Amino acid sequence: MRKAQFVVALATLGFAGSALATNGYFSHGYGIKAKGMAGAGIAYPQDALAAATNPAGMVRVGDRIDFGAELFNPNRETTISGSPGGFTDGTFESDKDFFLIPEFGYNRMIKPDLSVGVSVFGNGGMNTEYRPIPAFNLGGLKTGVDLMQLFISPTVAMKVNENHAVGASLNLAYQRFKAYGAGNFAAATPSGTANFLSDVGYDDSYGLGIRLGWTGKLSSTVTVGATYQSKTRMSKLDKYRELFAERGDFDIPENYGLGIAVQASPKTSVALDVVRINYGDVKSIANPISLLANGLGCANCAGFGWEDQTVYKLGVSYDVSDNLTVRAGYNHGTGVIPNTEVAFNILAPATIENHLTLGATWRLRNGAELSGYYMHAFNESVTGATPQLGGAAISTIKMNQNAVGIAYGWKM
Repeated sequence: MRKAQFVVALATLGFAGSALATNGYFSHGYGIKAKGMAGAGIAYPQDALAAATNPAGMVRVGDRIDFGAELFNPNRETTISGSPGGFTDGTFESDKDFFLIPEFGYNRMIKPDLSVGVSVFGNGGMNTEYRPIPAFNLGGLKTGVDLMQLFISPTVAMKVNENHAVGASLNLAYQRFKAYGAGNFAAATPSGTANFLSDVGYDDSYGLGIRLGWTGKLSSTVTVGATYQSKTRMSKLDKYRELFAERGDFDIPENYGLGIAVQASPKTSVALDVVRINYGDVKSIANPISLLANGLGCANCAGFGWEDQTVYKLGVSYDVSDNLTVRAGYNHGTGVIPNTEVAFNILAPATIENHLTLGATWRLRNGAELSGYYMHAFNESVTGATPQLGGAAISTIKMNQNAVGIAYGWKM
């Protein structure tokens, strides 16, 4: 898609903020209803954002329009001790604690067994803004990063028969990034300067990928599903070609998952998803900081040292009445940051592992639905030696999160 088209899409959506997401840097779920169930939805589609989780679900939700927005509150903190002369020691709390993340979905049944639609959503991101950290920069500048990823996903879904459906989405991806206050690492760049490392403003990147999905009813009460998203190949972040490995490459990782949904009673449904995110296949994300001896920016240079992540999402939905449904969920993701990789991850402290969610939908007199949800991600920390910050420095990164979201949708 041409750059102008992306700009128009962003302006139309009013995409207002970026944030550090919760399963690594991915969102814990997509669509306000699914987020209220900890993100579970591979076998349990509920609205026109279903394609973000499993495109096959779109043919199950029918003719729909959904608008939503989430207010996301990540609380990030770093403590450094043991640096030479205490030069870098201290506790640094990140500013910019609130982010608005909109979403939109549209789906149309063009035949009883065929649907077309589009889902627009924030895939994930990361954001920190600390007061100056001397080990990163001596110029008195604040230290941090800002990454936002947006997906626009046109989708086709089809019922193969009464029990099985398949779907495919084309993921049109946009990401925006900047880094600042990290000039002290300039000596590791090929140019020996920070000209393509830090404090050069925002850079944009564009790419394409696909997501495929399937759902199948095993019985009147049990549905299973599977989904696969290819690695999304992104254009390079040229302004940061001496920060990210492979000369500014920052692809969006491949991921895939399996899900099951069980109607435990006429009013109660339970959904479980297991998802794998292959952060380790993107060198700029996965290369360890031990490669700093090779410098920054090359294929075999230092990165953030993240590991692959397995995510478990368990959600429950209960119909209190014809007009009210309540939801709850638990989401656990295995840690992505080893204790050997703390130094660079001061910029991206993706330490979160455990989340609890609550949600509800009210059916209004006009037939529309008003949905809301709340998420709390519990405080998690990682501590490790950070000689890259000087001497025997030890650093601890930690974070907790809160989010509230609201959506309005209706069947057409």
